[in-house]
Amino acid sequence: MQERLKNILEDAKKKLEEAVSVDETENIRVRFLGKKGELTEILKSMGSLTPEERKQLGQEANKTKQQIEELLQEKKEALKAIAQQAKFRMEKIDVTEPAKEIKVGTKHPVTITIEEIAKVFKSMGFTLTEGPEVETVFNNFDALNAGPYHPARDWTDTFYVNDEVLLRTQTSPVQVRTLKAQEPPIRVFAPGRCFRCDTPDATHSPMFHQVEGLVVDEGITMADLKGVLDSFAKQMFGEETKTKFRPHHFPFTEPSAEMDVSCFKCGGRGCRVCKGSGWIEILGCGMVHPNVLKVGGIDTEKYTGFAFGMGVERVAMLKYEIDDIRLLYENDMRFIEQFK
Repeated sequence: MQERLKNILEDAKKKLEEAVSVDETENIRVRFLGKKGELTEILKSMGSLTPEERKQLGQEANKTKQQIEELLQEKKEALKAIAQQAKFRMEKIDVTEPAKEIKVGTKHPVTITIEEIAKVFKSMGFTLTEGPEVETVFNNFDALNAGPYHPARDWTDTFYVNDEVLLRTQTSPVQVRTLKAQEPPIRVFAPGRCFRCDTPDATHSPMFHQVEGLVVDEGITMADLKGVLDSFAKQMFGEETKTKFRPHHFPFTEPSAEMDVSCFKCGGRGCRVCKGSGWIEILGCGMVHPNVLKVGGIDTEKYTGFAFGMGVERVAMLKYEIDDIRLLYENDMRFIEQFK
């Protein structure tokens, strides 16, 4: 039996020396130490021996088993180290190789324009505020002094959810919400999406963006309105920009005006962008109508205010010479990537 144990140990050493993988070492372990392994068979046959022989053989068998287990562990660790080195060689990264090109996205021109407008008004002390895109008919029309027969209230111009709720047609309802929520002095601007029943073409879209502005305080006059908007135009389009105000009509302001800026492409000389006039219409504005102030509970004997609103897409199209508003919503990356 002792001679057989010696042969088993020598055989195990030889097999382990020849092994080239962890799987092979596992097969060797099963062959010699498994339930039906050679060493296990010897231990099972010890029942026919005398107590003294069993004791001696048991010690020798356990010693052999321990030696084989140590050899197995050493071989497994050696093979794992070799496999790890091979893996490192395969996964080696050459840092001198050109990296894969990663395409970086860019902001949408509408987003860029809103951020530029916001930066200007924040620099003048305005606070950004927002309102819901789904509005009440009251806030969108009645509170803004648009009577029940105003043409903008017709279903052919406005998206109605029901008789009392609609998709806002302008950002002006934010005026109403602000007047109800805040006490003067008020100086806010509100960018946001608006919706109207327009057939899409080169200059119209059923969804568009506006930026609303509102100032309410004691002693506010038309001169303050002109000063703020003239400063905005110069910061937005350049210090050489000139402004011109033309009388107009909006139900929520009185007096009302539209503001033109000198063409920032030709400097007022006349070109394709300004259609030869030298001027570009940029926004509507006016002194807040007393009826609108009263909706917010503002004392019209003490406070006055002005408001303005501009189309973001219009500003973007003029500034970046975009000739079709549909380009802004087709999500063509070839177009959007030009604004990096």
